[in-house]
Amino acid sequence: MGKSLTLILGGVRSGKSDYAQKMLEEKGGPVLFVATATVGDAEMAQRIRAHQAGRPANWVTLEVSRHVGAAIRKNDFAGNILLDCLTLLASNVMMEFPEPVDEKAYSRAVQEEIDELLEAYHAQEGEWVIVSNEVGLGVVPAFEMGRYYRDALGRANQQIAAAADRVIFMVAGIPMIVK
Repeated sequence: MGKSLTLILGGVRSGKSDYAQKMLEEKGGPVLFVATATVGDAEMAQRIRAHQAGRPANWVTLEVSRHVGAAIRKNDFAGNILLDCLTLLASNVMMEFPEPVDEKAYSRAVQEEIDELLEAYHAQEGEWVIVSNEVGLGVVPAFEMGRYYRDALGRANQQIAAAADRVIFMVAGIPMIVK
């Protein structure tokens, strides 16, 4: 089994998750689906159920909202890994901070998540696919928390992209190869 890392970026509803899933379905073999979403309301619960129903039955799911890299290493999975998504991981980190959010502490916490994730990637074989939103193309957020989030996620995306073998940008369901 080889080793590679693919980052799939795009806007909301651009087809990132579906594309990532199809990539690993076509590759075959065991897949660990790492889900970072948490149920915050009825709509999110429905979205999570829809994602679960659309996954192949033989895929293993690991639901983890924080310390994702450590959880993957502890799981000791032999196969391909799909992490969906980095966007929610950065959000989960922010939700643990009291308001007003300390930007430096938040950025450090997101950086620790990325460091742990890359350590987990380097510690095992298999194809990794990480899904994340590109949030830097839109309007500048009106509130500090939104700007802190955008900045931290942008830095995280850059770090994962630098480590990745491939970067794919999704637009309207169409993959564009960036790297």
